[in-house]
Amino acid sequence: MCGITGIVSLTSDQSVLEGITAATKALEKRGPDAEGIFSESNIAMGHRRLSIIDTQKAANQPMSDPTGRYVIVFNGEFYNYKVYREMLQSKSVVFQTDSDTEVLLQLYISDKEKCLDKINGFFAFAIFDKVDKSLFIARDRIGIKPLVYTFQDNFFAFASELKSLVEYPLNRTLDKISLFNYLQLNYIPAPNSIFENVNKLEPGQFLKINNIFDLQEEEKTPVTYYSIPKPTFTHEDLNPISYETAKTNFMELLKESVQRRMVSDVPLGAFLSGGIDSSVICALASRYTEKLKTFSIGFQDHPYFDETDYAEEVAEKFKTEHTTFKLTNQDLIEHVEDALDYIDEPFADSSAINLYILSKKTRKEIKVALSGDGADEMFAGYNKHTAEFRARNPGNFRKMAASLAPLINPLPKNRDHKIWNANRQLQRFAVGMKLPAKERYWQWATFRNEESANYLLQESNVEKIHRLTDGAYNYKKRKERILKSIRKDGTLNDVLYTDMQLVLPNDMLFKVDHMAMANSLEVRTPFLDHNLVNFAFEIPVQFKINQNIRKKIVQDSFKSILPERLYNRPKKGFEIPVTSWLKGDLSHLLTTESFTQDYILQQGLFNWPAVERQLKKLNSKDVGNSPGTLWNLLVFQRWYSKYMYV
Repeated sequence: MCGITGIVSLTSDQSVLEGITAATKALEKRGPDAEGIFSESNIAMGHRRLSIIDTQKAANQPMSDPTGRYVIVFNGEFYNYKVYREMLQSKSVVFQTDSDTEVLLQLYISDKEKCLDKINGFFAFAIFDKVDKSLFIARDRIGIKPLVYTFQDNFFAFASELKSLVEYPLNRTLDKISLFNYLQLNYIPAPNSIFENVNKLEPGQFLKINNIFDLQEEEKTPVTYYSIPKPTFTHEDLNPISYETAKTNFMELLKESVQRRMVSDVPLGAFLSGGIDSSVICALASRYTEKLKTFSIGFQDHPYFDETDYAEEVAEKFKTEHTTFKLTNQDLIEHVEDALDYIDEPFADSSAINLYILSKKTRKEIKVALSGDGADEMFAGYNKHTAEFRARNPGNFRKMAASLAPLINPLPKNRDHKIWNANRQLQRFAVGMKLPAKERYWQWATFRNEESANYLLQESNVEKIHRLTDGAYNYKKRKERILKSIRKDGTLNDVLYTDMQLVLPNDMLFKVDHMAMANSLEVRTPFLDHNLVNFAFEIPVQFKINQNIRKKIVQDSFKSILPERLYNRPKKGFEIPVTSWLKGDLSHLLTTESFTQDYILQQGLFNWPAVERQLKKLNSKDVGNSPGTLWNLLVFQRWYSKYMYV
């Protein structure tokens, strides 16, 4: 796993290429082992390497083929590269290294963009053809590895992270609709970014410029080479296979996926949270290595959320070499600044801090970690999926929620308190139950509704966000695009499919990539093998969830090998105690210049009375959603002061 970047001058002015050195340096933590830069005529490409497969210098990048015609920069892993290495060797291709990068380059030379259909792995890469003067960039099917790009008036550039892209002479115009989405979701959905003229290449897409000296307008539009199969079942459909057959197929696909992801020339281990997903991955991975290293974090000051005893029981059963990191509030607070500083686009999922610490501590022992990410989105593992199931299958719970809603409205609602959080969840459920399917999804996907987000912004910005001008996308159009797959006659699989398009790549995978890469750690996700993803959307909802169980097929398939104690217990997770932090150890962050009336007015984005109201509410008896809102604003203001300036 590595960091890549590149820039193409679209005019005779080659001075824009001078940014390649700083842009490559900005990705140092993604690849601390080696650095390389290729430059020719009006193109330059940079690479930072985290050596995983074939750690020799000969495998460093940028890498050229023996003829010198093609040059590649590659971030990720090509798990099945040995199969294609043998196939290419049978066609007289001679390899200079044992790396998967060289195999990918030769496969592209042989098959051009069709090579993408053959890769099992996660990646973002770029290949330049010196003869045709063509440039090809691509991102993996599920969006595990990021890739951002921009078409400016005089250049085209791409990078693994925005912090690299801004080292070029980028026009930094804030995208107000992206800001509005961020206020609602805590992240910014692709293909948009926080800047108007910067896009994220979406999962399963590529861009090809056929001649960098003659860019055509249509070449600015990404091409989709892979899409997750859309759910086809309606409520009347019969199951195509039996549940027992589905379990067998699922187990085989996951075993194969884990085995593929054990390929490494450096120490490899696994995250072990004590939940079903990571436990399944560790159980399988322990079959393919003599002594699997596993790692978990516990929360010394929050025993309710500490699940390390479950993780240790799993580790004991499968004889892993297990390490538990016990964290105090002070440990968490000490890492807040570092975690926030690495994020180069506003991102307010506070659990990123946990992952940052886990990655930092794990990296001292290994270079590659397996994780259980993706199972919740595919197989209905979240509370909102239970709520959606109950909304689509109304019964006594729905009636109870409706009757209790008026009683809980006046009660405190806060994520940091067990009972108050239950009040918050019940109210959200009661509101969502009354909405059509698409609006219900949006209600449960967002942290702040449209009215609240509007109030946080200056009125002039609100008008721009909701107004359609010159056929451009406004907020409504972007929202419609996100929700287009939720059908009137569909099933809960539509919701899971939308989660795979929205939540997984833009929140969960962004978080894993950035927090792991901040610590030079590669994280592999066996549940997100595209063969397994395809399978997940070929089976009906009842194989995934019912009134008694979530992730049914995951839990049932491995019940015979996992400790019984893992089952029939609530999903706890861990929310950063934002309320107590903002009232205590981090309170000084809300008294900085960026939270003063003068700064807010000069900035021209936010509605000062709304911000002031949140600051006052934080110190009231019923803080409501003020801690989450202030955390969202705090993350944005830190980003703004670093990347935008006032």
